[in-house]
Amino acid sequence: MSLSPQLLAILVCPKCKGELEYREQEATLLCHQCRLRYPVRDDIPIMLLDEATSF
Repeated sequence: MSLSPQLLAILVCPKCKGELEYREQEATLLCHQCRLRYPVRDDIPIMLLDEATSF
Protein backbone atom coordinates (compact mmCIF):
# COMPACT_ATOMS: atom_id res chain seq x y z
CA MET A 1 0.00 0.00 0.00
CA SER A 2 1.24 3.50 -0.75
CA LEU A 3 0.46 6.96 0.53
CA SER A 4 -2.87 8.37 -0.58
CA PRO A 5 -2.88 11.16 -3.17
CA GLN A 6 -4.88 13.36 -0.75
CA LEU A 7 -2.15 13.04 1.90
CA LEU A 8 0.62 13.71 -0.61
CA ALA A 9 -1.20 16.85 -1.76
CA ILE A 10 -1.02 18.43 1.72
CA LEU A 11 2.39 17.24 2.94
CA VAL A 12 5.21 19.79 2.85
CA CYS A 13 8.77 19.84 4.13
CA PRO A 14 8.72 20.78 7.83
CA LYS A 15 11.92 22.80 7.42
CA CYS A 16 11.20 24.99 4.38
CA LYS A 17 7.50 24.26 3.72
CA GLY A 18 8.50 23.25 0.18
CA GLU A 19 7.09 20.57 -2.08
CA LEU A 20 7.99 16.92 -1.53
CA GLU A 21 8.60 14.14 -4.04
CA TYR A 22 7.35 10.69 -3.02
CA ARG A 23 9.51 7.76 -4.04
CA GLU A 24 7.43 4.69 -3.32
CA GLN A 25 10.18 2.15 -4.17
CA GLU A 26 12.58 3.79 -1.68
CA ALA A 27 9.82 4.56 0.86
CA THR A 28 10.98 8.16 1.16
CA LEU A 29 9.80 11.72 0.68
CA LEU A 30 12.40 14.05 -0.81
CA CYS A 31 12.73 17.79 -0.40
CA HIS A 32 14.96 18.97 -3.24
CA GLN A 33 15.26 22.49 -1.82
CA CYS A 34 16.65 21.35 1.57
CA ARG A 35 18.18 18.15 0.13
CA LEU A 36 16.55 16.12 2.89
CA ARG A 37 15.03 12.65 2.74
CA TYR A 38 12.16 11.76 5.10
CA PRO A 39 11.44 8.07 5.68
CA VAL A 40 8.06 6.41 5.23
CA ARG A 41 7.55 3.48 7.60
CA ASP A 42 4.47 1.25 7.41
CA ASP A 43 2.85 3.84 5.11
CA ILE A 44 3.37 6.58 7.72
CA PRO A 45 5.56 9.55 6.73
CA ILE A 46 8.05 10.41 9.47
CA MET A 47 8.21 14.19 9.12
CA LEU A 48 10.68 14.91 11.93
CA LEU A 49 13.85 16.85 11.18
CA ASP A 50 15.76 14.53 13.52
CA GLU A 51 14.74 11.55 11.34
CA ALA A 52 15.63 13.21 8.03
CA THR A 53 18.83 12.37 6.20
CA SER A 54 20.76 14.37 3.61
CA PHE A 55 21.16 13.29 0.01
